[in-house]
Amino acid sequence: MRGIFVRHKNNPLITPRDLPYQSNTVFNAGAADLGDEVLLLVRIESCSGRSHLTVARSRDGITDWKFERGALMHPEEGVPYEAFGVEDCRITWVEHMKRWCLVYTAYAEIGAGVALATTEDFRTVERLGIVFPPEDKDGALFPRKLDGHYAILHRPAEMGGNIWVSYSPDLTYWGRSEQVLGVRGGPWWDGARVGAGLPPIETKEGWLIIYHGVKVVAGHPIYRVGAALLDLHDPHKLIGRARRWLMSPDAPYEWYGDAPNVVFPTGGFIRGDELWMYYGAADSCICLATVKVDEIVNIIMDEKVD
Repeated sequence: MRGIFVRHKNNPLITPRDLPYQSNTVFNAGAADLGDEVLLLVRIESCSGRSHLTVARSRDGITDWKFERGALMHPEEGVPYEAFGVEDCRITWVEHMKRWCLVYTAYAEIGAGVALATTEDFRTVERLGIVFPPEDKDGALFPRKLDGHYAILHRPAEMGGNIWVSYSPDLTYWGRSEQVLGVRGGPWWDGARVGAGLPPIETKEGWLIIYHGVKVVAGHPIYRVGAALLDLHDPHKLIGRARRWLMSPDAPYEWYGDAPNVVFPTGGFIRGDELWMYYGAADSCICLATVKVDEIVNIIMDEKVD
């Protein structure tokens, strides 16, 4: 397999056949390492076409997934900005809050926006509402405050498909927005658009950003995985960015599905010296790939571009 990520031999880990009720697809899961189990907040597209979020748990994070029979967040709950779906959640543990923060795409007739919610137990949630109105997606929250402010990555559509960072004193009012990672254009593998993947990961070299990049070939998009480093104190400052993609669709379950040629990272965590990355494949199933964190960082520092 090309790239540096190693696909798990059990891939795909979760398909619609594993769900306790009928659905079209399952993909793009947020992930939380709870110590004695791994929790995924999976995006399930029902046969109506709308998406909701459901909890799945596994002792080893690989096999024997147990699903809640009811959704944690569903468009039928009557929240206007979620009427068309609740999608693509990223999960961040915020230590000083002692709560998990859920950053997700709220989809309605007016478009897709970035919304926040918090939870202590993944059984109930407190919605904080839309924080970036349509069109905006791919929100990922930093795990701690920086200079007294929360920080979040997101992608405003009207800004050319680039990744921005914004800051907030209270998770409600956001500003000081700056672009941190732009599309490269032309023939680059991430030349059409980019978007945050996993929540930022703190390393001694900087904040490690795993992101997806898109290239359009013969009218069809290819979604790949890349990486960059942001400054630990000022994350609007880009330290380095790998020239090459680190993972590309290269397995049948990534080539074929509702959205062919897609690997889309949304959840993950560090275990030992390894990054566990859960990703959606072809918008149809959930998979796992792993890599040494130092290997990613070394590539970024060796190949970094201005």
